[in-house]
Amino acid sequence: MKTNQEYKNAALAALKGKWTPSVCATLVLIAMMVAVVIIAVIVEFAVGTDPDSEIMSPWFYLIIYGFLMLFYYPLSMVGYCNAFKSLFRNGDGNVISNMFSYTANGYPKALGLSLLYMLFVFLWALLLYIPGIIKGLAYSMSPFILKDNPELSANQAINLSQKMMKGHKFDLFCLMLSFLGWVILSMFTLGIGYLWLAPYMYTTMAAFYEDVKADYESRQVVA
Repeated sequence: MKTNQEYKNAALAALKGKWTPSVCATLVLIAMMVAVVIIAVIVEFAVGTDPDSEIMSPWFYLIIYGFLMLFYYPLSMVGYCNAFKSLFRNGDGNVISNMFSYTANGYPKALGLSLLYMLFVFLWALLLYIPGIIKGLAYSMSPFILKDNPELSANQAINLSQKMMKGHKFDLFCLMLSFLGWVILSMFTLGIGYLWLAPYMYTTMAAFYEDVKADYESRQVVA
């Protein structure tokens, strides 16, 4: 396995000359989230709830969670991740079109993966936050796996991710922790810095996936 800096350097090299489409893809993703909230607010006013009430109606939350589950999470978890994997692996700078096409071409599985991922992490988090974090790390490679192995079901991709991440969960935790300074800096820019930070982080994770995948395959050959 490489060092954190080697993964990050590889990501920066892959992003060189492709920052514009990468930032635009992130902006599209954020715009979709904002659009969901706007739609929910419109519905909230349309149903005529008490304007003096400080509690939003159930419609507001149903609209938000419904749209997030059906469109945003599959797009962000599978499409966005794999668009940057293609950028890293093949130098493909068509980030926005890949983000949507990767989701649309395997939408049922992308939706299923999103639902299972959040359900499993939530259930483990009920035990305490730490088990939830550990399982989140264990399942983290499943979006990449699902795209590389379209014959697998969402649950099989999650199970394979757990096997692939055996012995590497702490490695990924440290890698993500190394971005903490950039996360804090992005907060001071009112989130604008995230437009550049997200592509950097996801391309770095794609680099990590390639290494973990190669390590897992080598272990399978030996076994």
